Amino acid sequence: MIAEHGHPSRIGWELPPFYCPFNEGLVHPKAAELERRAVEWTDAFGIYPDAVERAWGMATHSADFSARIVPYGDMEPLLLFTQWNYWANAVDDWQDSGSAGTSTADIVDHGVRLARTLEAPGSAVLPPGPLTAALDDLVARTRAVLTPFQLRRFTEGARDWLLGAAWQAAGAERAAMPGLNDFAAVGTLANGTRFSLTWSDAANGIGLPPDVLYSAPVQAVTDIAGFIVSADNDLFSYNKDDDQEPWEQNLINVLARHQGCTPREALPVAVALRDRAMTLFVRLREQLARRADERLRRYLDALCHYIAGSIEWQNRAPRYASPRNRNELPVDGACFGITYRDTPSDPGTEPPLVPALAWWWQQLED
Repeated sequence: MIAEHGHPSRIGWELPPFYCPFNEGLVHPKAAELERRAVEWTDAFGIYPDAVERAWGMATHSADFSARIVPYGDMEPLLLFTQWNYWANAVDDWQDSGSAGTSTADIVDHGVRLARTLEAPGSAVLPPGPLTAALDDLVARTRAVLTPFQLRRFTEGARDWLLGAAWQAAGAERAAMPGLNDFAAVGTLANGTRFSLTWSDAANGIGLPPDVLYSAPVQAVTDIAGFIVSADNDLFSYNKDDDQEPWEQNLINVLARHQGCTPREALPVAVALRDRAMTLFVRLREQLARRADERLRRYLDALCHYIAGSIEWQNRAPRYASPRNRNELPVDGACFGITYRDTPSDPGTEPPLVPALAWWWQQLED
């Protein structure tokens, strides 16, 4: 369903099979209503300046993302999360490290102002416009819905996203591809895992206590989930960004430089590292579940939904399957047609030679 336009893909369009032992194809039963109401909101605030930008905004399938990673729960928090996703994708496209004329200084300045607006609404530190008006609406409603603890988690997640985007922009501005360890430690921040997971909590009332949520094993299993989702995004989005100079900072390109090989040759290496992380995720999740109360079990389930739902969403999103650098407009129905495998491509269970990730394996009991 994907037509090749312009320069050929460095890695091809057929992605390797995905190892995801808890894929259930779940989606929220009110997904259609969620999309309708969220799109009405984007149009009411006019966050897209013209019909072309709106088409690419819709191509993110942000409602499908929300409905798949949070397949259960109350509608109103999930709607707010979906609106945040449409808004964040619009900002993310502007912050893209390959965007002409967008400097690291611009991104850092904008990110600090965004973060401060979350913490202190009404600060008037952002220029007037549709995106700012939409943000003010989101912030006011978010503060009314989330508990103080959830709001703090959400703000931390937003800072992760903004800091990661700034770090990647700085590397692109210097034309410097990071090493594998640096990328593993910092690059995945731009994924915004905690930004998203707060809404699983809000929609389902999980309410994990701070001393449990911030314990080392739970933080590790959360970070592993974020790494897997980020690695998967690097696979799905590779062809969307492969026209950038210098090359986009993603796991495939980082490994190609690290291994001294082509991106196509680095693809299975990236999948192997991702699969080894998945094997650890399964083990650590099972270890935590053995002594977990109901709230921790529900949190661990939410992490599984986050990983599996992200795969299914990206498989169908025209943003990735018919990318903008090859199409004037998104191709309706574009899809990767991915497959799944029952076992990891890398059967290893020991930590890889990446010091930034080693602490995850240290959370395993003997």
